[in-house]
Amino acid sequence: LDSTGLHFMNPEYELVSDDLSSVHTGRVVPFYEKTGTVTPNMQRRLVRQALDQLPDPIPDPLPDELRARLQLMPRRTALEESHFPPNDASVDELNAFRSPAQRRLIFEEFFLFQIGHAWRRHSSSSELKPFVPTVDDRIRASAAKVLPFKLTPGQRQAVKEIVDDMLRPEPMHRLLQGDVGAGKTIVALLAGIVAMENGLQVAFMAPTEILAGQHHGNIARLLASSRFRVDLLTGSTPGLHKHTLLANIERGTTNLVVGTHALVQEHVAFHKLGLVVIDEQHRFGVAQRAALRAKGLRPDVLLMTATPIPRTLALTDYSELDVSKIPDLPPGRKPVTTLVKPESRPDDIYDLIRRELEAGRQAYIIYPLVEESEKIDLKSATEMADHLQAEVFPAHRVALLHGRMKQDAKDHVMHAFAAGRIEVLVSTRDVEVGVDVPNVSIMVVEHAERFGLSQLHQLRGRVGRGPWESVCILLYQAPWTDD
Repeated sequence: LDSTGLHFMNPEYELVSDDLSSVHTGRVVPFYEKTGTVTPNMQRRLVRQALDQLPDPIPDPLPDELRARLQLMPRRTALEESHFPPNDASVDELNAFRSPAQRRLIFEEFFLFQIGHAWRRHSSSSELKPFVPTVDDRIRASAAKVLPFKLTPGQRQAVKEIVDDMLRPEPMHRLLQGDVGAGKTIVALLAGIVAMENGLQVAFMAPTEILAGQHHGNIARLLASSRFRVDLLTGSTPGLHKHTLLANIERGTTNLVVGTHALVQEHVAFHKLGLVVIDEQHRFGVAQRAALRAKGLRPDVLLMTATPIPRTLALTDYSELDVSKIPDLPPGRKPVTTLVKPESRPDDIYDLIRRELEAGRQAYIIYPLVEESEKIDLKSATEMADHLQAEVFPAHRVALLHGRMKQDAKDHVMHAFAAGRIEVLVSTRDVEVGVDVPNVSIMVVEHAERFGLSQLHQLRGRVGRGPWESVCILLYQAPWTDD
C-alpha cells in the first residue's frame, strides 16, 4: 500500500469459460520446471492440449492380469491424473510421487526397464561357450593343494555358485561381492584352477598397474608349486619381454595372465581363453565383452567388488549379472571402526595417528582432488604433507602421492610405503590406494563429504588388512546436512 493505492503483484488469473474446466486455478495445479522461455503456465496449457488429443483407450504395455493383480489404474487415467489430479487428491502424496496415478507410471517405467534387461540376458544366454569345463576328483585335489587356509562357509558357497555356472554351456556373467579381506581372490583363483585343469587360460584384470602387480605376486606365490605358468602383462611391460609374453599367451604356454584392461585389447591373442576375472572394474561392460567376442571368445566372466550392492541396485544396475556374496571375514580379521568427525579439531586426530605410529603401525591420509579445483586441491594437499612432516610428525617419515607424478615416482613411493620406510602416506583420491599394506591401522579421509559412498568403501577397505584394530576417520566440513 502506498500513495498510489493497492497493488496486486504477479496475479495468476484465468478466463473462466462456460465448461468450467480450468487449467491454472480453482484446482490441484501441477507445477512444471521452467524450461528456457516456456513458462509453467504455457506448459500446463500444452500438456492439457496433448491429453485432450489422446484417444480414450491407448495401448497399455502392462498385461491385464498384472494390472489386476497389482490394482494398477489404466494408463490413460494415470497420465490424466498425474498431470491434472482430481480435487480430492492428496497434495502430499502427489508431491512425494506416491499418488495411485504416479505409482502406476513409475511401475511401468521400471517394468519396461526390467523387461529390456531380461531380454538382454536372454539373448546373451542363448550363445554357447566353445569350451565347457568339467570337474572331477583330480581337479578337486589340485584346488585343495593350492589353498593356504580353510575356506570360510561364505567362500565355500561362492565357489560352489561360480563353479556350477562354469559347468553350464552358457557363458557365466557373475559378480562376486565381499568386503575387503573377505578372500575374493582365493575364490576366483579356485575357479581359475578349474578352468586351467580343463586346458583353458585365465585372464585376471585389475584397474591399475600397481594392483595388477600385487595380484600377480599373490597368485604366483599361491600357484608356485603347481604346473601352471603365471605371467604379468601391463602397459609398462618392456617391449622385448612383451613380445615373448604375447607369443606365450597365443601358444597357450601361459596359463594365467594378470594385467590391466589392456588384456582385452586387439594385439592380445589367446590360445583358449576360458575365464576372465575382473577386479573392481564396475564399468567393464558391453563394449569390453564385445571386444572379447570379436576375437571369437566367449569366456566365463567373473567381476569382483568390495562395494556392498543393495538388492535394488543389483536388480537394476547389475541385472545382467548373477550376484554372489561372501558375508564372512577370514579368521583373525577385525572389523574396521568408522568415525565421523568435523575437521575443526585436528589435534585430537593427530594424537590418535601418533599413538598408532609409535606402536609401529602406518597411516593413510586421503585428500580429494576434484576436477574443477584440482590446482587448489593439489596445492593444499602438498602444503598439508609439508606441514605434517615439519610440524606434526617430525620423527616419522611423511610422503605425498598424487596423480600428476610420473609412474616410476609413484611406484617408488608405494614400494617404500609397503616396505615400511614411509610411515604416513598423504594420497589424493585419483591415485588408487590399491596396495595391500597390512601394517596400516589408521586412515583419515579429509573432506569426506566430497567422496561418493562406493569411493569411501573402497578407501576404507585399505585398512584392517592386518591383525590390528583399525580405524577410519571421515572428516567433514561444517555445516553438515543430512545428505
